[in-house]
Amino acid sequence: MDTPKDHGPRRELKSRNTAWARSLARVACASGVSPNAISVLSMVFAAGALVCYLLVPKAQSATVAAWLWFGAAAGIQFRLLCNLMDGMVAVEGGRASATGPIYNEVPDRLADVFILVGAGYSTAVEPGVLKLWDALPLGWSCAVLAMATAYVRLLQGTLTGQQSFVGPMAKQHRMAVLTLGTLIALVERLAGREPVAVKWALIVILFGAAFTFVRRLGLIVTYLKAKA
Repeated sequence: MDTPKDHGPRRELKSRNTAWARSLARVACASGVSPNAISVLSMVFAAGALVCYLLVPKAQSATVAAWLWFGAAAGIQFRLLCNLMDGMVAVEGGRASATGPIYNEVPDRLADVFILVGAGYSTAVEPGVLKLWDALPLGWSCAVLAMATAYVRLLQGTLTGQQSFVGPMAKQHRMAVLTLGTLIALVERLAGREPVAVKWALIVILFGAAFTFVRRLGLIVTYLKAKA
């Protein structure tokens, strides 16, 4: 039987121990769906969020825009749900596979890019609303930093044998900030105001992810210096 190790290192998640998560994992196990398929499904939800974000600036009414903002937020949350379920089905369900670590990482990286880049393109606010950031491709910048934080985590695993999921802008944190910004943008649009919340969310993610990258890199440096 495959061991939990086959699925790769795991984040410590309180939601993994909740009754609803365990019940849903049991249903997923009983359905016969594989952990790898669930990982791929997370990209589908992320792509759905991307489409919603891309369509928001073209929405002809506040109601349509609100539904698109809601769809983007829902896509993010369903992506995270898949991220939770694939690990639980693999480990707790005893269905990990030799290719599990690949499916555990690659779909996550693509999902991050879909969501963050899409969010960036949704911020087609009037020029000058946030003058300092008008020329900066926030979505792409956040996507690059999201990839960088994942890279340095994997690098730490290679060099030290352990991976740190420390934040303040690990995946769950990035997605929580962006979901909140998206829902606030929904309210802003319905209220007839310029929806700038997503742009502010991306700014928070940008600085937080940069700090997370430096922090994780510092852990590697500290370990290597102590070992020398």
